[in-house]
Amino acid sequence: MSSRCIHDQPAPAARLDSSAERALALIRASGHPAVEHLSASEARRVSEANRALLRPDPVDVRRVEDRAFQTPDGHRLALRTYTDRNEDRDGTEEAPGLVYFHGGGFTVGSIETHDTICREIAVGARVVVVSVAYRLGPEHKFPQAVDDAVAAVEHVACNACAFGIDPRRLAVGGDSAGGNLAAVVALNARDRGGPHLVAQVLVYAKTDYSDRGARLLDFPQDFRFNRNLLEFFACNYLRSEADRADWRCSPLLADDHTRLPPALIITAGFDPLGEEGEDYALRLARGGVPVTLKRFPGQVHGFLGWGRVVPEASLAIADICRFLKCQTAACRD
Repeated sequence: MSSRCIHDQPAPAARLDSSAERALALIRASGHPAVEHLSASEARRVSEANRALLRPDPVDVRRVEDRAFQTPDGHRLALRTYTDRNEDRDGTEEAPGLVYFHGGGFTVGSIETHDTICREIAVGARVVVVSVAYRLGPEHKFPQAVDDAVAAVEHVACNACAFGIDPRRLAVGGDSAGGNLAAVVALNARDRGGPHLVAQVLVYAKTDYSDRGARLLDFPQDFRFNRNLLEFFACNYLRSEADRADWRCSPLLADDHTRLPPALIITAGFDPLGEEGEDYALRLARGGVPVTLKRFPGQVHGFLGWGRVVPEASLAIADICRFLKCQTAACRD
């Protein structure tokens, strides 16, 4: 792993980590078909089965609650909250909050697939985590996921006390497609004058659909996360080619990357999205946004949830927790 503040320098060369090799071998040995050859419903089933092979046992959290709220279009959107605070230890004041968006190419993934990640952040960062079941494609095309993400953050901010959250210390985060949503929500909140956000956590985020993969590193089919899978996800999410140029789909293309909350950006060396994640980090830094870039040069896309096999998953979770503690403490008063 490498860690640094942003400078315009290339990433160091790396070899695939042995733990990533083991994780990929387990997926291959399962015999599960490649997701991009399946229907959306089958893709969700296989994706969940692959994640189950690699995710660690869930850590205990004092309180986990399933909730829901009504979006502006009348949909009942599910949320899951994770609270690990102990009044004897943490006091009675409201806690910092993190609204988290799961990954999955806007097609697969769910609150359930990312339950262990949210538990670990809630315990390690001492934050109330709110996980969002935004609507997925192809049933719900862009910009439905964006609209759900914006509505969820606004709902949490407006009802912060009911969640036990201090509205002055609210952050957003997510991995892959969820990182895309977190970046878009931060841009939207700035442009609309709120909600106030103190931090954004973007883990191997998708930030640019516009180039149809021109900057992507391609990897063999054995890596599973490659150009074919990315195009499968794009076809399920986008309404047309025109959506690729919309900043709500490609936050890297936004006109203005200034006045945004401090960002932690995590990238993996063996990830087709690695370059666009680092491009986004540079774009934020050049706009005067405090950015911390954490590189895991030997890892692959998706490793954050693979803690049963990949030790660096725990290191990345610890990075997220330290960052959130730092940013929420700085905004306490």
